[in-house]
Amino acid sequence: MFSGRLTQATVRALDWVADRTLAGQRGPAHQRTGQRGEEDAYFYLRCRGYIMVARNYRSGHHRGEIDLIGWDGDVLCFIEVKTRTTREVKPAETAVDREKQRSLAAVAGEYLRHRPSPSCQWRFDVVTVYYLQGSRQPEFELFQNAFSVA
Repeated sequence: MFSGRLTQATVRALDWVADRTLAGQRGPAHQRTGQRGEEDAYFYLRCRGYIMVARNYRSGHHRGEIDLIGWDGDVLCFIEVKTRTTREVKPAETAVDREKQRSLAAVAGEYLRHRPSPSCQWRFDVVTVYYLQGSRQPEFELFQNAFSVA
């Protein structure tokens, strides 16, 4: 547990240094917030016992990407991370609509075809990350088996 916290602190320190030395090169604020959310979700899931195997996986044949891929026990999980700075609009998980689900399923299918054993159990999870004003730590919510592919 300690080594994970040390790694997380080191990554945050490096991000802090990069923000100050590479000004303007990391994209718009909403993209930086999304990247920070993916980073925090990665450590959140590791603390929950997931074994992470890929980040920002893209297929050469389909549009889109899968934010995180990891094992939860013997189940391979394709994880979409949604990050928000407020709860005032609509819940972050609702952004994973049918079109997004189809895109994730196509990329996941490509990932599974290239595995030595594509017949493993798998599912789609969604993690929401909220950075609320006045809060020192992000709030997470994990939706396991968030949707199925027909």
